[in-house]
Amino acid sequence: MERSEEMENVEHEKVAAGLLPSMTGETKRGKGYALLELVPRATQPASVLPAGGLESPRLLFNRELSWLDFNWRVLYQAQDKRVPMLERVRFVAIAASNLDEFFRKRVGGLKRQVAAGVNHPSPDGKLPAEQLRMAREAVLEMTRVLMHTWEVDLKNELSSLTSIQIRQYDELTASQKNGLRDYFMAHVFPVLTPLAVDPGHPFPFISNLSLSLAVSLKHPGRKTEHFARIKVPTTTGRWIQLRDQSGWVPIEQVIAANAGELFRGMKVVSVHPFRITRNADLKRDEEIADDLIEMISDELQERRFAPIVRLEVTEDMPREVTDLLMRELSLRADDVYEISGDLDLTSITQFANMDFPALQYEPWDPVTPQRLLHEGEAKDRLNIFEVIKNGDLFLHHPYESFASSVLRFIEEAASDPDVLAIKQTLYRTSDESPVVKALLKAANAGKQVAVLVEVKARFDEQNNIEWGQMLEQHGVHVTYGLVGLKTHSKTTLVVRREKSGLKTYCHIGTGNYHPGNAKLYTDFGLLTCSREVGDDMVNLFHYLTGYAPEQHYQKLLVAPRDMRSFFVDRIREEVAIQKETGNGRIIAKMNALDDLVIIKELYKASMAGVQIDLIVRGHCRLRPGLPGFSENIRIVSIIGRFLEHSRIYYFGGNDNPRYFIGSADWQRRNLEDRVEVIVEIEKKRLKNRLKRILDFSLEDRSSAWELDSEGIYRLRSVPGQTSIYGIHQLFMDRALKRTMKSNLPWDL
Repeated sequence: MERSEEMENVEHEKVAAGLLPSMTGETKRGKGYALLELVPRATQPASVLPAGGLESPRLLFNRELSWLDFNWRVLYQAQDKRVPMLERVRFVAIAASNLDEFFRKRVGGLKRQVAAGVNHPSPDGKLPAEQLRMAREAVLEMTRVLMHTWEVDLKNELSSLTSIQIRQYDELTASQKNGLRDYFMAHVFPVLTPLAVDPGHPFPFISNLSLSLAVSLKHPGRKTEHFARIKVPTTTGRWIQLRDQSGWVPIEQVIAANAGELFRGMKVVSVHPFRITRNADLKRDEEIADDLIEMISDELQERRFAPIVRLEVTEDMPREVTDLLMRELSLRADDVYEISGDLDLTSITQFANMDFPALQYEPWDPVTPQRLLHEGEAKDRLNIFEVIKNGDLFLHHPYESFASSVLRFIEEAASDPDVLAIKQTLYRTSDESPVVKALLKAANAGKQVAVLVEVKARFDEQNNIEWGQMLEQHGVHVTYGLVGLKTHSKTTLVVRREKSGLKTYCHIGTGNYHPGNAKLYTDFGLLTCSREVGDDMVNLFHYLTGYAPEQHYQKLLVAPRDMRSFFVDRIREEVAIQKETGNGRIIAKMNALDDLVIIKELYKASMAGVQIDLIVRGHCRLRPGLPGFSENIRIVSIIGRFLEHSRIYYFGGNDNPRYFIGSADWQRRNLEDRVEVIVEIEKKRLKNRLKRILDFSLEDRSSAWELDSEGIYRLRSVPGQTSIYGIHQLFMDRALKRTMKSNLPWDL
């Protein structure tokens, strides 16, 4: 096929996918989603921007509100009729979980600043107390819409389209209530521990994100009033199915209806659920810590008792009960969130996972990359090291299989008698991790295995400590991170003995070594035997495991050493190219953008005329489209079936465009507080793939949101589109075509 015919097919494919206008050229941009107009503005409108140049705080969006903007886009998926109904239920659970994390990390941090008397404004000019007020206003509105989406929209759709009937206990028949009472006495009653609160019984400790019942009691003889707390057991499931299978009831309502069995001899006046969220933003003083593991373990214990940053109660909870909880938990009125409906919507994932294929995304099984496919007996296939020697392998998950590429690489390294050493950074992995099993196998076979286990990976600290201790017990050399830095890089080094001498094989990725995440997150990986990259990886692991901070790298960009300065130089280089030729060009895809140095350089590049496109999934401080500052910057966010997690940096204003992938976003924490690794992609065929990925991402008309200078995101759409066919479905289709060895070139 001639090249022109190939490109014609690609263009036709993009039109069919809704990525390009139709032949009439009349594709209209959507008006945006009304809910997003309710998000409080993080800045003044562009029309009232003050003088002050690039130092003006009004050039920046507020980080906290921008983070909430992202969750609005997630919540929209739950209301988008193009999304399968049970997947919309899943997006409600995701949005609820995201809010939990927002309170634990962001609100908790702001509250610490207020408590410490911090009066230094954020880069956008907001004091901590002011940011807390703005965040509360946004969360109140978001919570209202989230609950309405579940309680009114999705519950009704579940009822009409499936056998999933969400019932309230009060609406059940006497027979159904009797059945639940039997279930309660047999399965729930024995495990409950009611805790009284009185002068002899202090208010009990309440664990983070646990669901509880506040019980008001009265002694029938003495007429005295009492209070008790019951922790709701949810380890075996939050929802109880009725015996006649006609519906599901939340367990807390069953407990509440039968609370009299727990307090015999007392009158139960009221029973209401509540839920607390604790701060996860604890300060670490690593410089004086003698043992990093002990410090992290102590912090995990401390986090259990960390200050409470949110109290969720049902809106019908009596005022006196709410006041009691506030008093006992040392909370203020602005820490309380009244909920109209079921608390803790993270639990409705149970319904999203039920077997209703017509109401869910069509299952996707990642394909084996074409060059790793094999025919015949296993003995006839090349080992993965021979495949890599034939040329670098670029991997795009979840379209291409993690198991048949990255995991195969690690497992073959563990089994290969010619492999002498395996070194890896382990930031997050799964339960029963096959990656860890392979490393244990390698160590048991006598290979040198060194693993940096990052014990400061947020919310995975305990798992990582346990993995590290298990690895150590099998003779693996385990390092638990660097003092003052979090190791976030995704790297594996294999040293193999070959006829020509020792040879290195490397994997550098954008995502964690987590097989589950690799099916849900979009990520990149590079498998290479480049000598220069291998030498750099050897030096990197010497830095990570020993005392060798002054390393020099030929091909890798390593933060915090030189990554920011390198990117600043590349941006400035595009400015120089723009002045000389008029074709300066930058495209960057990342999870979040908040680094002030990079943002200022991007503003300068835009002011010089450089055309800049940014694909930023999450929060973003930069304001695009500002006259005189950023009219040459466009920003989109892609939200859909998979979580966009890959990072690409493209600098293309000359005859030799440069592409980089790796673990780092353009965030201050990535560039200053973490060990990150970025690698340049230099093979032309792989650069072609990256360019196509960027083009498709920028042209998406189904799941991409455009950010304007006022801070409003608007969803692109194709008129009359009833199903989503954006880049996620497009990449799945293309992966299948490549695997079937169609005439579609691999690099397209």
